[in-house]
Amino acid sequence: MEQGRVDAPRTSRVHGMSSSHILKRSNAGPIRRRPWVRLAATLVGALPGLSHAAGLTVQVSDAAGVALVDAVVMLEPAAGGAPVKPMADVEISQLHKQFRPRVTLITTGTRVTFPNFDTVRHHVYSFSPIKPFELKLYAGVPNQPIVFDKPGVAVLGCNIHDNMVAWVVVADTPWSARSAASGRAHLDGLPSGAYQMRVWHPGMGVAAQPTTVALTLGAADVEQAVHLPVKAEP
Repeated sequence: MEQGRVDAPRTSRVHGMSSSHILKRSNAGPIRRRPWVRLAATLVGALPGLSHAAGLTVQVSDAAGVALVDAVVMLEPAAGGAPVKPMADVEISQLHKQFRPRVTLITTGTRVTFPNFDTVRHHVYSFSPIKPFELKLYAGVPNQPIVFDKPGVAVLGCNIHDNMVAWVVVADTPWSARSAASGRAHLDGLPSGAYQMRVWHPGMGVAAQPTTVALTLGAADVEQAVHLPVKAEP
């Protein structure tokens, strides 16, 4: 498979703010800070990544430069994984014999419900290794949600309607985003450091490895362009 193309990142300039008050010595001795000022400064300094949080905007396009919707961007610390919590229950519905949304991005351990809003019954299934399951012919809402407890990509289908297809991307990182129709995906509040950015799109196939980019983030916001070896849908 052709490797994705990655453009050099661009950083926006961050302007520091000059202090309006400087402590000076006088004949009477040094000016003392008030206790609450010292406490506030201590608390601010103790919050990890607060003064170094950055934003990352990724423009995802196909090989011809056309914007790709439903691309998934996942950012993982180069030094090791970050703690991940399951999201609140997520819904993938069936309406007009289609899954909605087409691509669902969740974190490991998240529960997903599959309500059927059609007047016909559906048989939802996945044979993907990360979560094989079946919800046999049903209407309404199944009694139990499906827990996606392994990272990776699961493709969904309906055993009755072959044209129904969707994807669940399970991210093992707290920093991930799905691209809009503009092809842009945005992540906020990223601590400074070295990362591996992985970008995947349904057009690459479930078994395809995501395009990987090494990034180093500081206090400045970063814009990164990625071109995937797929063709955007008309």
